[in-house]
Amino acid sequence: MKYRQQREDILRAAQTMARAQMVVGTWGNVSARVPDQPYLLITPSGMKYETMSVDDMVMVDWSGTVIEGKWKPSVETPTHASIYEHRPDVQAIVHVHSPHLTAFAVARIPVPVILEETAQVIGHEIQTAPYAICGTGKLANSVVQTLGAGAAVLLANHGMVGVGKNMDDAMRVCIIAEETARITLLAKSLGQVHSLSPDEVEKLHRGFARYGQKKE
Repeated sequence: MKYRQQREDILRAAQTMARAQMVVGTWGNVSARVPDQPYLLITPSGMKYETMSVDDMVMVDWSGTVIEGKWKPSVETPTHASIYEHRPDVQAIVHVHSPHLTAFAVARIPVPVILEETAQVIGHEIQTAPYAICGTGKLANSVVQTLGAGAAVLLANHGMVGVGKNMDDAMRVCIIAEETARITLLAKSLGQVHSLSPDEVEKLHRGFARYGQKKE
């Protein structure tokens, strides 16, 4: 099977977000860039994550044409393809409907940088892309423009997209973003929410690149 690692990464991420209740039912989607090709692998449309297998992933080109696979690709394929086309650094995308993040998306209010881990992993406020119907080119353009060079973007009245240089990074962005949204709402109930300063955010984000153990 071609690109088995990418397929396994997608399946693992999709089942993780389902178990973590970051999506409901078959909503949400996960994709990975195909190495050295203008293609991506993405979860199929409307299929239960708990019964999904690596064979179910669909390979499409940037226009959404199916290159390989027996199922229809996710309806959000245009958004994934547009991100990959405009962001060569992005290798994986996770789209979630986590409840606290979705609350911010419905309110169309940015998720602030209130935690050190938000600064380290994401490095910016999470802005909301203007509303457009799911699966449309209009939504894809809106998401790409609002995301820019960032790691996460809210989709108005919808959910959030997290991106990364690998699947673990993209999933980490989604997990930290949801936790940030949850704690922001809790802090608001106690009083004023204090965000980190741009200088603090920049230092933490830059320092995180050196975090952990490095191979010799």
